[in-house]
Amino acid sequence: MKSRLFLVLIFLGSLSQCASNGSSRLPSGFSSLGQLDSTIELDLRYVGNNNFIGRPITGYNASACILTTPAAQALLNAQRRANALGYSLKVYDCFRPQRAVDDFVTWASDIDDNRMKASFYPDVPKQELFSRGYIAERSGHSRGSTIDLTLVPLGTRQPEADPLLRDYNCRGEVSERYPDNSIDMGTSYDCFDVLSHTSNPDAGEAILKNRQLLVELMDAAGFNNYVQEWWHFTLRDEPYTDQFFDFPVRK
Repeated sequence: MKSRLFLVLIFLGSLSQCASNGSSRLPSGFSSLGQLDSTIELDLRYVGNNNFIGRPITGYNASACILTTPAAQALLNAQRRANALGYSLKVYDCFRPQRAVDDFVTWASDIDDNRMKASFYPDVPKQELFSRGYIAERSGHSRGSTIDLTLVPLGTRQPEADPLLRDYNCRGEVSERYPDNSIDMGTSYDCFDVLSHTSNPDAGEAILKNRQLLVELMDAAGFNNYVQEWWHFTLRDEPYTDQFFDFPVRK
């Protein structure tokens, strides 16, 4: 009887330790960005309705940015550099579980669901999102060292707005896009359009200067940009180059 009680106490103690240490729920090699730096702004789009599907995405169980520990540490370096220039990083997406990518694939097969077309892919037929490289059945995000982000002036806040209230124009003037405290990058985040290509000259000189600033800050911290998306960066020395993870995003 005493031995059984002893085992129960050990079990309860281990549960208590897990509950008090959120990082213990993450696989080895991963970190929660919020536990390393509380100054980087989080505007995580797939946990809510403000995304190209218009609903929370499978696998996003909490508003948390999970990254491989090397990627998270490198991001802290980028934040320090941004702060010195009067900016902060703002993160839109971090680790993306494979089940979320599968959710994208399932959504893409429903050609009639175009609820968010005007706001996110106004000029691209939904059936061409894969062939044009905007969605893939495998995502670098699922390797844990890819991040989507922007720059915001220090001291600003993300405005409150309803992404389903009306059709926003992701490539229009700032007043036509979904409200965002980002410096002007020429398009909204996740705008599936050639205007989102990082070096597209049609974006204009001022926009290209803002994008180049973000690229330079991230490059100095060890990240490469994906040329079709000004917001998308991958750690050059990512620890998992061919492993795609599927644990849920949680705190």
